[in-house]
Amino acid sequence: MDYKKTNAPTSTVTRDLMSMAKETGNIYETVRIIGKRANEVSVEIKQDLERKLQEFSSYTDSLDEIFENREQIEISRYFERLPKPTLIAVQEFADGEVYFRNPAKEIEEL
Repeated sequence: MDYKKTNAPTSTVTRDLMSMAKETGNIYETVRIIGKRANEVSVEIKQDLERKLQEFSSYTDSLDEIFENREQIEISRYFERLPKPTLIAVQEFADGEVYFRNPAKEIEEL
Protein backbone atom coordinates (compact mmCIF):
# COMPACT_ATOMS: atom_id res chain seq x y z
CA MET A 1 0.00 0.00 0.00
CA ASP A 2 1.16 3.50 -0.71
CA TYR A 3 1.60 5.17 2.66
CA LYS A 4 1.30 8.62 1.06
CA LYS A 5 -2.31 7.98 0.03
CA THR A 6 -3.47 6.37 3.25
CA ASN A 7 -6.53 7.59 5.07
CA ALA A 8 -5.02 6.81 8.47
CA PRO A 9 -5.52 9.45 11.15
CA THR A 10 -2.52 11.49 12.23
CA SER A 11 -3.45 11.28 15.89
CA THR A 12 -4.46 8.47 18.19
CA VAL A 13 -7.97 7.04 17.81
CA THR A 14 -9.71 4.82 20.35
CA ARG A 15 -10.56 1.45 18.85
CA ASP A 16 -12.66 -1.49 20.00
CA LEU A 17 -10.14 -4.24 20.65
CA MET A 18 -12.70 -7.03 20.60
CA SER A 19 -13.88 -6.12 17.11
CA MET A 20 -10.28 -5.98 15.90
CA ALA A 21 -9.59 -9.43 17.34
CA LYS A 22 -12.52 -11.08 15.52
CA GLU A 23 -10.47 -11.96 12.44
CA THR A 24 -7.73 -13.76 14.37
CA GLY A 25 -9.64 -14.80 17.46
CA ASN A 26 -6.83 -13.56 19.67
CA ILE A 27 -6.00 -9.96 20.56
CA TYR A 28 -2.30 -10.77 21.03
CA GLU A 29 -2.06 -12.26 17.56
CA THR A 30 -3.78 -9.18 16.17
CA VAL A 31 -1.28 -6.90 17.93
CA ARG A 32 1.61 -9.03 16.59
CA ILE A 33 0.29 -8.76 13.04
CA ILE A 34 -0.17 -5.01 13.32
CA GLY A 35 3.29 -4.65 14.86
CA LYS A 36 4.98 -6.55 12.06
CA ARG A 37 3.14 -4.50 9.44
CA ALA A 38 4.11 -1.28 11.27
CA ASN A 39 7.77 -2.34 11.09
CA GLU A 40 7.43 -2.94 7.34
CA VAL A 41 5.83 0.48 6.82
CA SER A 42 8.51 2.13 8.97
CA VAL A 43 11.31 0.59 6.91
CA GLU A 44 9.60 1.65 3.68
CA ILE A 45 9.18 5.25 4.89
CA LYS A 46 12.78 5.40 6.12
CA GLN A 47 14.15 4.11 2.81
CA ASP A 48 12.05 6.61 0.88
CA LEU A 49 13.21 9.49 3.08
CA GLU A 50 16.86 8.48 2.78
CA ARG A 51 16.54 8.15 -1.00
CA LYS A 52 15.03 11.64 -1.29
CA LEU A 53 17.57 13.25 1.03
CA GLN A 54 20.42 11.49 -0.79
CA GLU A 55 19.67 13.63 -3.85
CA PHE A 56 20.67 16.75 -1.93
CA SER A 57 23.70 15.44 -0.12
CA SER A 58 27.21 16.24 -1.22
CA TYR A 59 30.40 15.35 0.54
CA THR A 60 31.77 18.89 0.53
CA ASP A 61 28.89 20.64 2.30
CA SER A 62 29.89 23.48 4.53
CA LEU A 63 28.08 24.17 7.77
CA ASP A 64 26.16 27.10 6.23
CA GLU A 65 24.81 24.96 3.39
CA ILE A 66 23.50 22.33 5.77
CA PHE A 67 21.33 24.80 7.68
CA GLU A 68 20.06 26.65 4.61
CA ASN A 69 19.03 23.78 2.38
CA ARG A 70 15.28 24.49 2.18
CA GLU A 71 14.50 21.46 0.00
CA GLN A 72 15.77 19.06 2.65
CA ILE A 73 13.82 20.90 5.33
CA GLU A 74 10.59 20.70 3.31
CA ILE A 75 11.06 17.00 2.62
CA SER A 76 11.70 16.34 6.31
CA ARG A 77 8.62 18.33 7.32
CA TYR A 78 6.50 16.39 4.84
CA PHE A 79 7.62 13.08 6.35
CA GLU A 80 7.07 14.39 9.88
CA ARG A 81 3.43 15.21 9.03
CA LEU A 82 2.72 11.70 7.78
CA PRO A 83 0.79 9.38 10.11
CA LYS A 84 2.97 7.17 12.26
CA PRO A 85 3.64 3.65 10.91
CA THR A 86 1.60 2.10 13.72
CA LEU A 87 -1.45 4.18 12.81
CA ILE A 88 -1.06 3.24 9.15
CA ALA A 89 -0.79 -0.46 10.05
CA VAL A 90 -3.89 -0.32 12.29
CA GLN A 91 -5.88 1.38 9.53
CA GLU A 92 -4.75 -1.20 6.97
CA PHE A 93 -5.73 -4.02 9.33
CA ALA A 94 -9.12 -2.45 10.01
CA ASP A 95 -9.72 -2.05 6.27
CA GLY A 96 -8.75 -5.69 5.62
CA GLU A 97 -5.72 -4.79 3.51
CA VAL A 98 -3.21 -6.85 5.51
CA TYR A 99 -2.61 -10.45 4.46
CA PHE A 100 -1.69 -12.76 7.33
CA ARG A 101 -1.69 -16.43 8.09
CA ASN A 102 -0.72 -18.67 10.97
CA PRO A 103 1.03 -21.87 9.81
CA ALA A 104 0.54 -23.48 13.24
CA LYS A 105 -3.24 -23.15 12.97
CA GLU A 106 -3.16 -24.47 9.40
CA ILE A 107 -1.35 -27.63 10.55
CA GLU A 108 -3.83 -28.14 13.40
CA GLU A 109 -6.79 -27.89 11.00
CA LEU A 110 -5.40 -30.62 8.74
